Amino acid sequence: MECSWKTLLLLVCASLVVQYIAIRSFRESLPSSCQGNSHCLERQAKESWWRSACDESSVPVETVGTGAVPGRRHILLFAATRSGSSFTGQLLNQHPDIFYVYEPLFHVWQSFTNGSCCHRRAPERRELLGAYRDLLLNLFTCRLGFLESYIHPPPQDHVTAALFRSSSSLALCSPPVCPEAGGVDLSLSASQPEEAWCHKKCRALNLTVASEACRQRGHVAIKAVRVPRVADLRTLSEDPRLDLRIVHLVRDPRAVLASRMGVFSGFRAWRIWNATGRQPRYVDLAQIGHTCRDMEASADTGLLQRPGWLRGRYLLLRYEDLALRPEDKARDIYRFLGLDGVHPRVLRWIAHNTNVTNAPAEWHYKYSTARDSKAAAESWRLRLHFSIVQAVQSLCNSTLALLGYKQVQSVEELRNLSHSLVEPRTFQPAL
Repeated sequence: MECSWKTLLLLVCASLVVQYIAIRSFRESLPSSCQGNSHCLERQAKESWWRSACDESSVPVETVGTGAVPGRRHILLFAATRSGSSFTGQLLNQHPDIFYVYEPLFHVWQSFTNGSCCHRRAPERRELLGAYRDLLLNLFTCRLGFLESYIHPPPQDHVTAALFRSSSSLALCSPPVCPEAGGVDLSLSASQPEEAWCHKKCRALNLTVASEACRQRGHVAIKAVRVPRVADLRTLSEDPRLDLRIVHLVRDPRAVLASRMGVFSGFRAWRIWNATGRQPRYVDLAQIGHTCRDMEASADTGLLQRPGWLRGRYLLLRYEDLALRPEDKARDIYRFLGLDGVHPRVLRWIAHNTNVTNAPAEWHYKYSTARDSKAAAESWRLRLHFSIVQAVQSLCNSTLALLGYKQVQSVEELRNLSHSLVEPRTFQPAL
């Protein structure tokens, strides 16, 4: 009797498999209902976006069937906000064969936080990370149209003027994406920053043209400051369609806080503390604590754990080292990326933008990349109240130790710029 029951179960299962195969074969033999129908294709893409926004395991329709392009590098500049990532990104942006995109995840974050996703509820961490990864994958494979689901107001006929800081990308400020830029070397404009020129001339961005321009370049680089930890990038690192290289930029957390206090409105309580020397009861210590823990966890994964999915794909770079020796560090970056040396245009940009002491007023804004880089690296030491420095050191003690940043025990030690707080360290990529 037991044998007969097992036989019956096997027959039922076999029958179901045969029916499934027959139905699937019949459906695939039918012509696609979306062939030649742009509205249907658009609907498919939007449905894919909603799935990706609310389920990190989904694969967007637009990414299916894409393959890796031999020799193409997919470069992610991974950092926290106000870590010097705009400055560092220029070392990639200035290379004529790199298609550079500045912080596209801003649009995802804005869509979620403005309540336009997932039935107007606060997103869970996994949902936000799933959307981040889907967008990065599509951009790395030159599908800039995937951004249209996030940009507000929505693009019309694939044209938008609302892409966040599109003028920070030379690829988007050059023909054919911006025909008005023909014959102008934006990287060497002495009269005004390149972003000011591009913002005036290249406001209308055609995402279809930009996607094609991306495919014509040898490599794609993206700056992202909203992914918390490098472990969140494992799915992308293991994706066979990509040859992902992660440049993890870190900066002294005390300097990060000083920079945020200078530009972000949410740091008013910190500014009061800095001016009075007295800690307000309502000051939020959690954010800088989270920044330190994320920075430390990522460095621990890349430098100490060295998982197989990250080997050969991870480079840790301290902003302070880059600011003091920009040419040397640029060469380290390009060596890690496996590219043929630092392009002369990158070296010209470094020479033109790292020794700026008397720039015109229009050059001074919160995302400016023109500076006296050596002075900028430790200028926070003259601005932060010692009690704030002590608080950050307490919160970020292990992070400072792991990354080679010295702590100070007195105001005199803090203000003495002849004594560096950056220990000599060499961070080798995991092989």
